[in-house]
Amino acid sequence: MLLLGALSITLLLLVTLLYSVLTEGWGILSTRLGDFLTGRLAISPARAGISQGLRGTFFIGVFVVLIAFPLGIGAAIYLEEYAPRSRFTRLIDVNIRNLAGVPSVVYGLLGFAIFVRALRSITGPEANGATVISAGLTLAILVLPIVIITSAEAIRAVPDNLREAGFGVGATRWEVVRSHVLPYAGPGILTGTVLSLARALGEAAPLILVGATTGFLTEGDRYTLASLQERFTAMPIVIYTWAGRPQPGFRSATAAAIVVLLVVVLLANTVAILLRNKYEKRR
Repeated sequence: MLLLGALSITLLLLVTLLYSVLTEGWGILSTRLGDFLTGRLAISPARAGISQGLRGTFFIGVFVVLIAFPLGIGAAIYLEEYAPRSRFTRLIDVNIRNLAGVPSVVYGLLGFAIFVRALRSITGPEANGATVISAGLTLAILVLPIVIITSAEAIRAVPDNLREAGFGVGATRWEVVRSHVLPYAGPGILTGTVLSLARALGEAAPLILVGATTGFLTEGDRYTLASLQERFTAMPIVIYTWAGRPQPGFRSATAAAIVVLLVVVLLANTVAILLRNKYEKRR
């Protein structure tokens, strides 16, 4: 009963927040949705758009998917299936779990020191390293421990008799992992990775530290490889900046931007659910 009560209160608060945001931003979403999605940052709330924020959020998500997911899942496979059970591996496991609890602002300081300052010649010399490359790498590192932990837990939940059956017919360890362990653990791995992606897309503190602009961008809305080394912003930064503006119109713009970011995260979750259902049918 206590758990049901806590769940009911949480859902009530969530519904209340969603209703408040939708009500506040409905004026923009219903009248100028197209211009709002394709427009650039502007000083006037009537002309302000979020295309540059969407572009930054998109590239950050790409970095997380291409870097954190393969490294995290690969590390989980090694730790659970290949690494010997020793004091050293237990120490690694404890450190990974501790890293998952480190505040995001600490990762922002790490990204600033490494990607913005030390590696600025690679991440973007013209923008002094404050580019979407630095942001994407920082957030990929931020969610990497979460991906490792959730993937390892999903792999650990695979029954041992499934592995023994594969070894019994002469399969190698990699064949057992590839054909039996990963398909069985796939739904759990997908759930964990999408949750980590949702966190990465909603983080603001690391982006501020690595140089995401809170002002206006003359460019920053092109989806090209060259634009990765330009100044950038992202949806959490846009929302944070607009929420502090004194003009009343920016309140509606902030609410509309929150709704768009929620839709982006829900679309990512939907893709993960479809893939999870696909893997569950193969079991």
